[in-house]
Amino acid sequence: MEKHLHIISLNVPYPADYGGVYDLFYKLPALQQQGVLIHLHCFDYGRGEQPELNKYCTEVFYYSRNTSSKLLLGNMPYIVASRKNEKLFQRLLNDKYPLLMEGIHCTALACDNRFAERKKFVRLHNVEYEYYNKLFKTSGNIVKKLYYWRECSQLKHYEKALMNRITAFWPVTQKDKETYSASGCNHIEYLPLFIPPWRAKQTSGFGSYCLYHGNLEIEENELAAKWLLSKVFSKTEIPLVIAGKNPSAALTALAKKHQHICIVANPSEGEMNDMVSKAHVHILPSFNSTGIKIKLLNALFNGRHCLVNHAMADQTGVEELCHFADNPDAFLQRIEQLYHQPFTVQETEMRKKVLHKIFDNTANAAQMVKWIWGS
Repeated sequence: MEKHLHIISLNVPYPADYGGVYDLFYKLPALQQQGVLIHLHCFDYGRGEQPELNKYCTEVFYYSRNTSSKLLLGNMPYIVASRKNEKLFQRLLNDKYPLLMEGIHCTALACDNRFAERKKFVRLHNVEYEYYNKLFKTSGNIVKKLYYWRECSQLKHYEKALMNRITAFWPVTQKDKETYSASGCNHIEYLPLFIPPWRAKQTSGFGSYCLYHGNLEIEENELAAKWLLSKVFSKTEIPLVIAGKNPSAALTALAKKHQHICIVANPSEGEMNDMVSKAHVHILPSFNSTGIKIKLLNALFNGRHCLVNHAMADQTGVEELCHFADNPDAFLQRIEQLYHQPFTVQETEMRKKVLHKIFDNTANAAQMVKWIWGS
């Protein structure tokens, strides 16, 4: 029997050039290898049509996201309402294939009775209402704060109502699974993140600097970088490199006050890989405790020491591979220690043992096939 699957993607999943797209993209070749015939539906708001996707999918469709501010007056979360599309729905109603919705963002169809009898699966990338609550608390922009508060409030009610309309939910961490289970969701299974074909690298010895990297356009990442600059690295001379997309003028000005700190704006993929491999300590604090960050996995697969806070790594399955600190003094103390501590062959072997078991795209795609079709 042929296995057809509709996948509804919250964004165009190629190129895989930022963390949120990795799971969306690398799932496609993994499922194709399992014999799944993928019918991909993408919401495009700037990335454009990508012929690369045709290599892994039977067909690919693109839809414009509705970004009208009028949607803010409705009773559906904006991230969902802006991806509610009748043309998509009509296309999906032409057959009875199972539906995989990438993120709460793509679940508007679950509220439509025309899909009541369909198998419907949701990939959870975050606990979305918790994520927006964190954005609300950390944003300094009053307009954005109001938007984040609205999304948080609506998402909490929406996700609760959604639970009995979905065949199963698949979160990216055990912690997110426990959060939804505690809210009354009984049909939920942990599914690890799909990642590039990384193998834990043998990077023993010493690197040259500490590194923080991420998309610096994202408020949370800029806040973490500013926190490191003002609260931690202002009190030490250990070199720090901050690398990422479009750093703000304020962040750049803050870094220029310190000779041992530099910002690398918009590095190429090759440049970023080179920086990751040459760093000695990856400094990765987070102010959001849901989901799992691809930059953490990148550092663990391809770098040396990883220093994180508990919000970054708790219940992700990789805790034993990280060093932890939760306040500026603790970060400073651990940095001073790790910067003079070699990374060992034994630590690389431990990473291989843990990472290759959890983040096995082939095994995880095979598990998806069993959950969807029972074989």
